[in-house]
Amino acid sequence: MDTVKFEKLNTLMVAHRGLSGIEKENTNAAFVAAGNRSYYGIETDVHKTLDGKYVVFHDDTTGRVAIDDMEVEKTTFDCLRNLLLTDIDGKKGRTDIRIPTLGEYISICKKYEKTAVLELKNAFAEKEIYEIIDIIKELDYLDHVIFISFCLENLVMLRAKYPEQPAQFLIDDYQDSLIDILKKNNLDLDIEYKALNEENMKALHDAGIKVNCWTCNDPEAAARLAQWGIDYITSNILE
Repeated sequence: MDTVKFEKLNTLMVAHRGLSGIEKENTNAAFVAAGNRSYYGIETDVHKTLDGKYVVFHDDTTGRVAIDDMEVEKTTFDCLRNLLLTDIDGKKGRTDIRIPTLGEYISICKKYEKTAVLELKNAFAEKEIYEIIDIIKELDYLDHVIFISFCLENLVMLRAKYPEQPAQFLIDDYQDSLIDILKKNNLDLDIEYKALNEENMKALHDAGIKVNCWTCNDPEAAARLAQWGIDYITSNILE
């Protein structure tokens, strides 16, 4: 698949679930594909398995990407690891398309010198957030990680011990009260791109808040966002 070019100006590009426009989302193949291109960052999602392992996977269940349906957080790591995912054509066959560990994802980001944009999926306990951080610290890569989450409490717990760690609150709509929430918790923003306009992006920047958006695969929309000065664009394919 050919990538679409647009004038990104100073915008930093993030590969959504790896380079999911050409490889199966949230797999090592997708992360390596992004690593071999000019992306600034590689985004993924982290879950905890039944037996306390951390894997990178988007959905709560495996059916959409594997046909076989298992609930990730109620399934052991070995069962999940043995599950073959479908390729982007919806068919199984490639033995390398499996659910990666958090450590594998971080190691690929480190090898290719990409920023890890890591979504804390669902609500984690404080202990679990620090376990995730410990895995990243063991690989000596915490300085190159941006945490994101739809769950504000995840980020509040992160802030309690890591007040300066880059972190972005995920949200799908813009409200005037958002700036106060972000400033109170020293957070940047990751918002659905259609909720942004030149006015609210200026208000965010005037408040000292960096702005990321998801998931923009439209080159015309991305060009507008870049013109408005957006800091990051998360995309499946644009870079």
